[in-house]
Amino acid sequence: MQLIEVTDSHTRKEFLEFPVRLYKNEKHWIRPLDHEIEEVFDPRKNPNFKGGEAIRWLLTDDKGETIGRVAAFINPNTKNAGAFPVGGMGFFECVNDRTAAFTLFDACKHWLEARGVEAMDGPINFGERDKWWGLLVEGFTEPNYGMFYHMPYYKALFEEYGFQVYFKQFTFWRDPRVVLATAMQDRINRAMQMPGYTFRHASKKDLEKLAYDFYTVYSKAWASHTGISRMTIEKARHIVKAMKPVMDERLIWFGYYNEEPISFFVMLPELNQIFKHLNGKLDLIGKLKFLWYKYKLEKQKGNKKTFGIIFGVVPAHQGKSVEAAMIGATQKMVVDLGYTDIEMNWIGDFNPKMLGVTKLLGSTVCKTHITYRKLFDPNQPFERYPIIK
Repeated sequence: MQLIEVTDSHTRKEFLEFPVRLYKNEKHWIRPLDHEIEEVFDPRKNPNFKGGEAIRWLLTDDKGETIGRVAAFINPNTKNAGAFPVGGMGFFECVNDRTAAFTLFDACKHWLEARGVEAMDGPINFGERDKWWGLLVEGFTEPNYGMFYHMPYYKALFEEYGFQVYFKQFTFWRDPRVVLATAMQDRINRAMQMPGYTFRHASKKDLEKLAYDFYTVYSKAWASHTGISRMTIEKARHIVKAMKPVMDERLIWFGYYNEEPISFFVMLPELNQIFKHLNGKLDLIGKLKFLWYKYKLEKQKGNKKTFGIIFGVVPAHQGKSVEAAMIGATQKMVVDLGYTDIEMNWIGDFNPKMLGVTKLLGSTVCKTHITYRKLFDPNQPFERYPIIK
Protein backbone atom coordinates (compact mmCIF):
# COMPACT_ATOMS: atom_id res chain seq x y z
CA MET A 1 0.00 0.00 0.00
CA GLN A 2 1.12 3.55 -0.69
CA LEU A 3 0.00 6.87 0.77
CA ILE A 4 -0.08 9.68 -1.78
CA GLU A 5 -0.55 13.28 -0.72
CA VAL A 6 -3.16 15.21 -2.71
CA THR A 7 -1.17 18.02 -4.30
CA ASP A 8 -2.16 18.39 -7.97
CA SER A 9 -5.12 18.31 -10.34
CA HIS A 10 -4.83 14.55 -10.90
CA THR A 11 -4.90 13.63 -7.20
CA ARG A 12 -7.59 16.22 -6.46
CA LYS A 13 -9.77 14.65 -9.13
CA GLU A 14 -9.12 11.16 -7.76
CA PHE A 15 -10.05 12.37 -4.26
CA LEU A 16 -13.48 13.28 -5.70
CA GLU A 17 -13.91 10.28 -7.99
CA PHE A 18 -12.94 7.44 -5.63
CA PRO A 19 -16.25 7.59 -3.67
CA VAL A 20 -18.18 7.37 -6.95
CA ARG A 21 -16.68 3.95 -7.57
CA LEU A 22 -16.90 2.88 -3.93
CA TYR A 23 -20.62 3.63 -3.67
CA LYS A 24 -21.67 2.57 -7.18
CA ASN A 25 -24.01 -0.10 -5.81
CA GLU A 26 -25.37 1.98 -2.92
CA LYS A 27 -28.73 3.33 -4.09
CA HIS A 28 -29.02 5.92 -1.29
CA TRP A 29 -25.61 7.54 -1.81
CA ILE A 30 -25.76 11.07 -3.23
CA ARG A 31 -22.63 12.60 -4.67
CA PRO A 32 -21.74 15.90 -2.94
CA LEU A 33 -21.02 18.89 -5.14
CA ASP A 34 -17.39 18.72 -6.20
CA HIS A 35 -16.73 22.42 -5.78
CA GLU A 36 -18.00 22.38 -2.19
CA ILE A 37 -15.57 19.63 -1.23
CA GLU A 38 -12.69 21.42 -2.95
CA GLU A 39 -13.51 24.74 -1.26
CA VAL A 40 -12.88 23.11 2.12
CA PHE A 41 -9.24 22.63 1.08
CA ASP A 42 -8.77 25.93 -0.74
CA PRO A 43 -6.95 28.56 1.37
CA ARG A 44 -8.60 31.25 -0.74
CA LYS A 45 -12.08 30.01 0.17
CA ASN A 46 -11.72 28.52 3.67
CA PRO A 47 -10.87 31.13 6.36
CA ASN A 48 -9.71 28.37 8.73
CA PHE A 49 -6.43 28.30 6.83
CA LYS A 50 -5.64 31.59 8.61
CA GLY A 51 -3.82 30.01 11.51
CA GLY A 52 -4.82 26.47 10.58
CA GLU A 53 -3.69 23.84 8.10
CA ALA A 54 -4.93 20.74 6.32
CA ILE A 55 -3.62 17.81 4.34
CA ARG A 56 -5.21 15.09 2.19
CA TRP A 57 -4.08 11.63 1.20
CA LEU A 58 -5.06 8.86 -1.18
CA LEU A 59 -4.21 5.24 -0.41
CA THR A 60 -3.43 2.88 -3.27
CA ASP A 61 -2.96 -0.89 -3.35
CA ASP A 62 -0.08 -2.82 -4.92
CA LYS A 63 -1.67 -2.42 -8.36
CA GLY A 64 -1.89 1.35 -8.02
CA GLU A 65 -5.67 1.34 -7.56
CA THR A 66 -7.14 3.78 -5.05
CA ILE A 67 -8.61 1.99 -2.02
CA GLY A 68 -9.04 4.90 0.38
CA ARG A 69 -8.84 8.61 1.08
CA VAL A 70 -8.72 10.84 4.16
CA ALA A 71 -7.94 14.38 5.35
CA ALA A 72 -6.44 15.75 8.55
CA PHE A 73 -6.58 19.34 9.76
CA ILE A 74 -6.04 21.76 12.59
CA ASN A 75 -8.76 24.35 13.08
CA PRO A 76 -7.36 27.40 14.90
CA ASN A 77 -10.81 28.26 16.25
CA THR A 78 -11.31 24.95 18.05
CA LYS A 79 -7.82 23.46 18.56
CA ASN A 80 -7.46 24.73 22.13
CA ALA A 81 -11.13 24.86 23.13
CA GLY A 82 -10.66 22.11 25.74
CA ALA A 83 -8.07 20.92 28.24
CA PHE A 84 -5.61 19.80 25.53
CA PRO A 85 -5.00 20.47 21.83
CA VAL A 86 -7.35 18.60 19.49
CA GLY A 87 -7.19 18.21 15.73
CA GLY A 88 -9.57 16.70 13.24
CA MET A 89 -9.80 14.05 10.55
CA GLY A 90 -12.51 13.57 7.99
CA PHE A 91 -13.57 12.90 4.41
CA PHE A 92 -12.68 9.28 5.15
CA GLU A 93 -13.65 6.72 2.54
CA CYS A 94 -12.18 3.24 2.37
CA VAL A 95 -12.71 -0.29 1.16
CA ASN A 96 -13.62 -2.83 3.83
CA ASP A 97 -10.07 -3.57 4.86
CA ARG A 98 -8.77 -3.08 8.41
CA THR A 99 -5.15 -2.56 7.35
CA ALA A 100 -6.09 0.05 4.77
CA ALA A 101 -8.30 1.95 7.21
CA PHE A 102 -5.69 1.88 9.96
CA THR A 103 -3.06 3.15 7.52
CA LEU A 104 -5.25 6.17 6.81
CA PHE A 105 -5.98 6.73 10.52
CA ASP A 106 -2.27 6.45 11.35
CA ALA A 107 -1.40 9.05 8.71
CA CYS A 108 -3.76 11.52 10.37
CA LYS A 109 -2.52 10.69 13.87
CA HIS A 110 1.17 11.06 13.04
CA TRP A 111 0.65 14.31 11.13
CA LEU A 112 -1.32 15.81 14.03
CA GLU A 113 1.10 14.56 16.68
CA ALA A 114 3.95 16.26 14.84
CA ARG A 115 2.05 19.54 15.32
CA GLY A 116 1.57 19.21 19.05
CA VAL A 117 -1.95 17.78 18.96
CA GLU A 118 -2.96 15.22 21.60
CA ALA A 119 -6.24 13.89 20.17
CA MET A 120 -8.29 13.87 16.99
CA ASP A 121 -12.01 14.10 16.43
CA GLY A 122 -13.59 12.49 13.43
CA PRO A 123 -14.96 12.19 10.97
CA ILE A 124 -15.49 15.95 10.99
CA ASN A 125 -15.09 18.96 8.72
CA PHE A 126 -12.35 21.56 8.44
CA GLY A 127 -15.01 24.16 9.11
CA GLU A 128 -18.37 24.53 10.82
CA ARG A 129 -20.54 21.73 12.18
CA ASP A 130 -23.34 22.34 9.70
CA LYS A 131 -21.59 20.20 7.04
CA TRP A 132 -19.71 16.92 6.75
CA TRP A 133 -19.81 16.18 10.47
CA GLY A 134 -20.07 12.75 12.08
CA LEU A 135 -20.21 9.12 10.97
CA LEU A 136 -23.55 7.72 9.85
CA VAL A 137 -24.28 4.62 11.98
CA GLU A 138 -28.08 4.29 11.78
CA GLY A 139 -30.65 5.36 9.19
CA PHE A 140 -28.94 4.46 5.93
CA THR A 141 -31.32 6.44 3.75
CA GLU A 142 -30.63 9.37 1.42
CA PRO A 143 -28.41 11.90 3.21
CA ASN A 144 -29.49 15.47 3.69
CA TYR A 145 -27.56 18.22 1.97
CA GLY A 146 -24.16 18.75 3.58
CA MET A 147 -23.99 15.32 5.20
CA PHE A 148 -22.15 12.26 3.97
CA TYR A 149 -23.65 8.83 3.47
CA HIS A 150 -21.28 6.19 4.88
CA MET A 151 -20.66 2.51 4.52
CA PRO A 152 -22.10 0.52 7.47
CA TYR A 153 -18.74 -1.19 8.07
CA TYR A 154 -17.02 2.13 8.88
CA LYS A 155 -18.29 2.04 12.47
CA ALA A 156 -16.33 -1.12 13.29
CA LEU A 157 -13.18 0.28 11.64
CA PHE A 158 -13.28 3.46 13.73
CA GLU A 159 -13.97 1.66 17.00
CA GLU A 160 -11.40 -1.09 16.45
CA TYR A 161 -8.77 1.61 15.92
CA GLY A 162 -9.59 3.09 19.32
CA PHE A 163 -11.94 5.94 18.50
CA GLN A 164 -14.46 6.49 21.32
CA VAL A 165 -17.89 8.10 21.16
CA TYR A 166 -17.44 11.81 21.89
CA PHE A 167 -21.09 12.61 21.17
CA LYS A 168 -24.02 11.22 19.24
CA GLN A 169 -25.95 13.26 16.69
CA PHE A 170 -29.64 12.66 16.05
CA THR A 171 -31.55 13.78 12.96
CA PHE A 172 -35.29 13.95 13.63
CA TRP A 173 -38.21 13.52 11.23
CA ARG A 174 -41.84 14.49 11.43
CA ASP A 175 -44.84 14.85 9.17
CA PRO A 176 -45.93 18.51 9.49
CA ARG A 177 -49.46 17.59 8.41
CA VAL A 178 -50.02 15.63 11.62
CA VAL A 179 -51.99 17.77 14.05
CA LEU A 180 -50.10 18.56 17.23
CA ALA A 181 -51.44 17.32 20.54
CA THR A 182 -54.13 19.52 22.11
CA ALA A 183 -51.97 20.41 25.10
CA MET A 184 -49.16 21.47 22.79
CA GLN A 185 -51.49 23.52 20.61
CA ASP A 186 -52.91 25.25 23.69
CA ARG A 187 -49.37 26.09 24.79
CA ILE A 188 -48.59 27.50 21.35
CA ASN A 189 -51.72 29.65 21.37
CA ARG A 190 -50.79 31.13 24.75
CA ALA A 191 -47.19 31.70 23.68
CA MET A 192 -48.22 33.55 20.52
CA GLN A 193 -50.08 36.08 22.68
CA MET A 194 -47.19 36.91 25.03
CA PRO A 195 -46.83 40.72 25.42
CA GLY A 196 -43.85 42.19 23.62
CA TYR A 197 -43.16 39.09 21.50
CA THR A 198 -43.65 38.88 17.75
CA PHE A 199 -42.79 36.11 15.29
CA ARG A 200 -42.35 36.53 11.54
CA HIS A 201 -40.47 35.09 8.61
CA ALA A 202 -37.44 36.69 6.95
CA SER A 203 -37.49 38.90 3.88
CA LYS A 204 -35.21 38.55 0.85
CA LYS A 205 -35.61 42.28 0.35
CA ASP A 206 -33.48 43.01 3.42
CA LEU A 207 -30.61 40.52 3.53
CA GLU A 208 -28.57 42.79 5.80
CA LYS A 209 -31.28 42.59 8.49
CA LEU A 210 -31.46 38.82 8.01
CA ALA A 211 -27.71 38.57 8.54
CA TYR A 212 -27.79 40.87 11.58
CA ASP A 213 -30.67 39.01 13.20
CA PHE A 214 -29.00 35.65 12.57
CA TYR A 215 -25.69 36.92 13.97
CA THR A 216 -27.38 38.34 17.08
CA VAL A 217 -29.29 35.19 17.99
CA TYR A 218 -26.48 32.77 17.11
CA SER A 219 -23.90 34.70 19.13
CA LYS A 220 -26.02 34.51 22.27
CA ALA A 221 -27.77 31.16 21.85
CA TRP A 222 -24.68 29.14 20.89
CA ALA A 223 -21.99 30.96 22.88
CA SER A 224 -21.87 28.25 25.56
CA HIS A 225 -21.26 25.38 23.11
CA THR A 226 -17.77 23.93 23.40
CA GLY A 227 -15.68 23.74 20.23
CA ILE A 228 -17.84 26.06 18.11
CA SER A 229 -16.08 28.94 16.40
CA ARG A 230 -17.25 32.47 17.10
CA MET A 231 -19.88 34.00 14.83
CA THR A 232 -19.10 37.35 13.24
CA ILE A 233 -21.34 39.65 11.23
CA GLU A 234 -19.10 39.02 8.21
CA LYS A 235 -19.57 35.27 8.57
CA ALA A 236 -23.33 35.77 8.96
CA ARG A 237 -23.41 37.80 5.75
CA HIS A 238 -21.51 35.02 3.98
CA ILE A 239 -24.02 32.41 5.22
CA VAL A 240 -26.98 34.48 4.05
CA LYS A 241 -25.35 35.12 0.66
CA ALA A 242 -24.76 31.38 0.23
CA MET A 243 -28.38 30.58 1.15
CA LYS A 244 -29.96 33.24 -1.06
CA PRO A 245 -30.18 31.22 -4.33
CA VAL A 246 -32.02 28.36 -2.64
CA MET A 247 -33.80 29.94 0.31
CA ASP A 248 -37.54 30.28 0.63
CA GLU A 249 -37.92 33.27 2.95
CA ARG A 250 -41.16 31.79 4.28
CA LEU A 251 -39.17 28.94 5.85
CA ILE A 252 -36.84 31.22 7.85
CA TRP A 253 -38.44 32.50 11.05
CA PHE A 254 -37.35 34.84 13.81
CA GLY A 255 -38.79 35.71 17.18
CA TYR A 256 -38.46 39.24 18.55
CA TYR A 257 -38.93 40.79 21.97
CA ASN A 258 -39.59 44.52 21.66
CA GLU A 259 -38.17 44.15 18.13
CA GLU A 260 -34.84 42.72 19.34
CA PRO A 261 -34.14 39.31 17.74
CA ILE A 262 -34.25 36.55 20.36
CA SER A 263 -34.86 33.29 18.43
CA PHE A 264 -34.63 31.71 15.02
CA PHE A 265 -35.66 28.61 13.11
CA VAL A 266 -33.88 28.36 9.76
CA MET A 267 -35.23 25.87 7.23
CA LEU A 268 -34.43 25.31 3.57
CA PRO A 269 -35.92 23.09 0.90
CA GLU A 270 -33.89 19.86 1.23
CA LEU A 271 -31.41 20.44 -1.57
CA ASN A 272 -30.30 16.87 -2.13
CA GLN A 273 -33.72 16.33 -3.71
CA ILE A 274 -32.20 18.42 -6.51
CA PHE A 275 -28.46 17.80 -6.23
CA LYS A 276 -28.82 14.03 -6.58
CA HIS A 277 -29.52 14.68 -10.27
CA LEU A 278 -26.33 16.72 -10.88
CA ASN A 279 -23.58 14.10 -10.38
CA GLY A 280 -21.57 16.53 -8.30
CA LYS A 281 -21.28 19.13 -11.06
CA LEU A 282 -22.54 22.71 -10.86
CA ASP A 283 -21.08 23.87 -14.15
CA LEU A 284 -23.26 25.48 -16.82
CA ILE A 285 -25.13 22.25 -17.57
CA GLY A 286 -25.37 21.54 -13.85
CA LYS A 287 -26.87 24.97 -13.20
CA LEU A 288 -29.47 24.44 -15.91
CA LYS A 289 -30.33 21.07 -14.41
CA PHE A 290 -30.55 22.70 -10.99
CA LEU A 291 -33.07 25.29 -12.20
CA TRP A 292 -35.13 22.61 -13.93
CA TYR A 293 -35.31 20.27 -10.94
CA LYS A 294 -35.88 23.19 -8.57
CA TYR A 295 -38.86 24.21 -10.70
CA LYS A 296 -40.20 20.64 -10.74
CA LEU A 297 -39.82 20.38 -6.97
CA GLU A 298 -41.68 23.64 -6.37
CA LYS A 299 -44.57 22.42 -8.52
CA GLN A 300 -44.55 18.93 -7.04
CA LYS A 301 -47.36 17.84 -4.76
CA GLY A 302 -46.40 15.27 -2.14
CA ASN A 303 -43.00 13.89 -1.02
CA LYS A 304 -41.46 17.32 -0.51
CA LYS A 305 -38.92 17.65 2.26
CA THR A 306 -37.74 20.71 4.13
CA PHE A 307 -34.62 20.65 6.21
CA GLY A 308 -34.36 22.39 9.57
CA ILE A 309 -30.79 23.69 9.64
CA ILE A 310 -30.67 25.45 13.00
CA PHE A 311 -32.98 26.38 15.87
CA GLY A 312 -32.04 28.61 18.79
CA VAL A 313 -33.36 30.82 21.57
CA VAL A 314 -31.13 33.27 23.47
CA PRO A 315 -30.71 32.23 27.12
CA ALA A 316 -32.60 35.20 28.58
CA HIS A 317 -35.78 34.03 26.81
CA GLN A 318 -35.46 30.29 27.26
CA GLY A 319 -38.14 28.63 29.38
CA LYS A 320 -40.70 31.31 28.45
CA SER A 321 -42.52 29.25 25.79
CA VAL A 322 -40.65 30.97 22.96
CA GLU A 323 -39.83 27.50 21.61
CA ALA A 324 -43.55 26.69 21.44
CA ALA A 325 -44.32 29.96 19.69
CA MET A 326 -41.64 29.31 17.06
CA ILE A 327 -43.12 25.88 16.40
CA GLY A 328 -46.58 27.35 16.03
CA ALA A 329 -45.36 30.14 13.76
CA THR A 330 -43.75 27.74 11.31
CA GLN A 331 -46.21 24.83 11.46
CA LYS A 332 -48.96 26.24 9.26
CA MET A 333 -46.57 27.81 6.77
CA VAL A 334 -44.74 24.54 6.11
CA VAL A 335 -48.02 22.74 5.43
CA ASP A 336 -49.37 25.55 3.26
CA LEU A 337 -46.21 25.37 1.13
CA GLY A 338 -46.89 21.70 0.44
CA TYR A 339 -44.14 20.05 2.46
CA THR A 340 -44.81 16.51 3.61
CA ASP A 341 -41.58 15.91 5.55
CA ILE A 342 -39.41 17.88 7.93
CA GLU A 343 -35.99 16.66 8.94
CA MET A 344 -34.24 18.56 11.70
CA ASN A 345 -30.50 18.83 11.23
CA TRP A 346 -28.61 16.82 13.78
CA ILE A 347 -28.98 17.60 17.46
CA GLY A 348 -26.25 16.43 19.79
CA ASP A 349 -26.96 14.20 22.77
CA PHE A 350 -25.28 16.95 24.79
CA ASN A 351 -28.19 19.34 24.13
CA PRO A 352 -31.15 18.20 26.27
CA LYS A 353 -33.11 21.43 25.72
CA MET A 354 -33.24 20.96 21.97
CA LEU A 355 -33.98 17.26 22.36
CA GLY A 356 -36.95 18.38 24.45
CA VAL A 357 -38.16 20.63 21.64
CA THR A 358 -38.22 17.67 19.26
CA LYS A 359 -40.36 15.74 21.75
CA LEU A 360 -42.82 18.63 21.81
CA LEU A 361 -43.13 18.21 18.06
CA GLY A 362 -43.69 14.46 18.26
CA SER A 363 -40.60 13.85 16.11
CA THR A 364 -38.78 10.55 15.74
CA VAL A 365 -35.09 9.83 15.16
CA CYS A 366 -34.46 8.93 11.51
CA LYS A 367 -30.65 9.07 11.37
CA THR A 368 -27.85 8.76 13.92
CA HIS A 369 -24.30 9.99 13.42
CA ILE A 370 -21.38 9.76 15.83
CA THR A 371 -18.50 12.14 16.34
CA TYR A 372 -15.61 10.09 17.67
CA ARG A 373 -12.49 11.14 19.57
CA LYS A 374 -9.17 9.31 19.56
CA LEU A 375 -6.81 10.11 22.45
CA PHE A 376 -3.18 9.65 21.46
CA ASP A 377 -2.14 8.89 25.05
CA PRO A 378 -4.06 5.74 26.10
CA ASN A 379 -3.49 6.61 29.77
CA GLN A 380 -5.29 9.92 29.46
CA PRO A 381 -8.83 9.78 30.90
CA PHE A 382 -11.54 10.01 28.26
CA GLU A 383 -14.42 12.45 28.76
CA ARG A 384 -17.44 12.89 26.55
CA TYR A 385 -18.62 16.22 25.25
CA PRO A 386 -20.05 18.26 28.16
CA ILE A 387 -23.81 18.49 28.57
CA ILE A 388 -25.22 21.96 27.90
CA LYS A 389 -27.05 23.14 31.01
